[in-house]
Amino acid sequence: MTAESLVVAHEQVVYVAPGPPADPDDDPEWAHRVALHQERRPSHWTTLETTDLESAIEDGDDGTAVLVDCLGTWLTAQLDELDAWDAIREDWEPVLMERVDAAASALARTSRTVVLVTNEVGMGVVPEHRSGRVFRDLLGVVNQRFSAECDQVLLVVAGRVLTL
Repeated sequence: MTAESLVVAHEQVVYVAPGPPADPDDDPEWAHRVALHQERRPSHWTTLETTDLESAIEDGDDGTAVLVDCLGTWLTAQLDELDAWDAIREDWEPVLMERVDAAASALARTSRTVVLVTNEVGMGVVPEHRSGRVFRDLLGVVNQRFSAECDQVLLVVAGRVLTL
C-alpha cells in the first residue's frame, strides 16, 4: 500500500503486474490475492500484465505514473521462462542479466514517475534448496541494479517506512 500511496495523486497510473496470470482453477490462493489487489486499486488505473519491464517503463505518456508490483514476481517469471531453476547457471544467466540491464536502463532514461516494489531477501536464513538460493542471490542483484537508477529508495518494515 505504501507504493500505491506514492502514485495515487497521478491522474493516470499504469499498474504493471509481472507475475503469473490469476487462474482460479490452477491456483485459487493466487487468484484470490490478485483479485484483492485489483479491488483496492482506483478504477481509473490501467493494469498491464507483462514481463516486458523495458517497454512497460518506456512506453506511454510522460504524465502517466508506472507502478511495478513486483520485481520478485518479475524475476520468478524470467527464471521460469529461461528454465533456470535446475539448469546450469552459465547457460541462462547472461540472458537474464541482459534483461535486467535493459529494464534498468529504461528506468534511467524515462522521465515518468516509476515506483518499483520488491522483496528484501538477505535478511533471513540461507534457503535450504538450490532454487531458493538462486532466487535470493539474483533478487539481491536485481534490487541493487534497479536501485542504482532510482532517485529514492524506501524500505518498508512492519508498516514503517525508512528512507535509505
